[in-house]
Amino acid sequence: MHEGGRIVALGDLGKKVSEALTQTIRGVGDVGKSVIEVTHSSLVEGLRGVRDVVTEASGLAGDTVAGAIQAASQVGAELGTTAKGAVIGTIRGLGEVTTVTTGEISNIIRAAIKGTSEVGGDVAKVARDAADGAVSTAKSVGLGLEDTAFSVARGAIQGTRDTGGDLASVAKDTIQGTIKGAQETGGDVMEAIYGTARGAIKGTSEVGGDLASVARNAVEGAIEAAKGIAVNSEEAASAAATGAVDAAKEVGESAVKTVTDAVSGTISGVKVVIKSPFK
Repeated sequence: MHEGGRIVALGDLGKKVSEALTQTIRGVGDVGKSVIEVTHSSLVEGLRGVRDVVTEASGLAGDTVAGAIQAASQVGAELGTTAKGAVIGTIRGLGEVTTVTTGEISNIIRAAIKGTSEVGGDVAKVARDAADGAVSTAKSVGLGLEDTAFSVARGAIQGTRDTGGDLASVAKDTIQGTIKGAQETGGDVMEAIYGTARGAIKGTSEVGGDLASVARNAVEGAIEAAKGIAVNSEEAASAAATGAVDAAKEVGESAVKTVTDAVSGTISGVKVVIKSPFK
């Protein structure tokens, strides 16, 4: 099948999900709920049909998410809503059959980004909604908030680099998504911000991206999201800046200087204070 001039390759499970959702979400009012149900049930069935669940889990989970996004593209459904539902349903499905790892969270987000790019969708918007879905679901499968936020951001950066997208804008939208997910589920928003910024810088260093741009955009995203949910903007900026600098310390002295310079001073009208240690 061709979308936007490119061939979208799905495995058997992805095709099954795509076909099922093409029928169920066309004209449906609550697209998100339908996507959650179909991705959850399809992945559980798929995992129970393989010999080695641990080995197959990440690939099948990614295929499930990609299939949902392809279906949404075919019927004109909103990709962000679909991605969020697919991420929630997929994480729940994994959790029903096996232990969900942070590595699998990264792979799920990466698949959402790649699937969106392949159908010509708004990658940054999907990154935000997928991040929201992952963070809001993580606790139910035994994952900690900070580790989940880290893995979400790392996966978003990797998926964006896979598709040649803008790492900085995706970092900004991803941190807004994790903040929303944490806030919706009563989680520690500052912990989510710190983990996301750390994951964004870790992922950017791994793919050879612009550390300064990603770090600054993560802080800008945290400030913008904080203002929208009545969270202290200075604390949000500090959490993002500190997470970025802490991740840079694992990369090297040059990275620390680059990131520190990028997140110091005043950003979006907010004075940024780097705290070490964070907690």
